[in-house]
Amino acid sequence: MKNFFLTLFFLLFSGSAFSADVTIEMLNKNKETKKRMVYSQELVKIDAGKSIEWVATDKGHNVEMLAGPDGYELPKKTKLGDNVTIKFSVPGIYLYQCSPHAAMGMIGIVVVGGDTSNMAAIESKKVTGSKSKKKVKKLLSEI
Repeated sequence: MKNFFLTLFFLLFSGSAFSADVTIEMLNKNKETKKRMVYSQELVKIDAGKSIEWVATDKGHNVEMLAGPDGYELPKKTKLGDNVTIKFSVPGIYLYQCSPHAAMGMIGIVVVGGDTSNMAAIESKKVTGSKSKKKVKKLLSEI
């Protein structure tokens, strides 16, 4: 009986039980693409109810949600260097950036549940810097 409870405990509280469905690193430089001040994945498509963890692999980065579908409630901005995991339950497109590096194009998009009905709102959202504007346009074209 004792072994049963120990096994149950480890199954319920193992790291995989709490891990995110997708991990995105906040990087000074992507070793593969050689691009600077980027998220490791800039366009992510997930199902509703899934979560994303942003990992501050390099310090000085954060996640600031700029826009999302009606009814979303997400943190507006994390502290620099903090990791964050967000569960996305409302389908739609979410736009986020790294506050200190937005002008350098450090921006990303999450598409939840394949719902693109709020694309016009994302397209019209003002972002900082011409690099970010171009990247938003590019990422939306890839959806």
